[in-house]
Amino acid sequence: METLLPLILQVVAGLIGGNAAGAALKERSLGTTGNSIAGGVGGIILGQILQAVMGGAAPDAGAAMAGMDIGKIVTDIVGGGAGGAILTAIIGMLKNQVSGAR
Repeated sequence: METLLPLILQVVAGLIGGNAAGAALKERSLGTTGNSIAGGVGGIILGQILQAVMGGAAPDAGAAMAGMDIGKIVTDIVGGGAGGAILTAIIGMLKNQVSGAR
């Protein structure tokens, strides 16, 4: 379960981030399903990148929770949410440019 928890956190945070970006940037929204898919994928991508970069950091003393470091949990949530929002905005921008070129 410890190996799946970071992925679950990244996907859920990505879903939230993608839908938040779609709601905030109406002109770049992909619809609920599109925002969710782009957000989930973006959450995994940026979450994994941050996990690899920050993985070597020493855990805080006393911050471990059932074998998980609270810092890693926060990194997964923030990285997933930001990745979901960023990828949703990028895909929405590209979609608008392609449909405007026709």
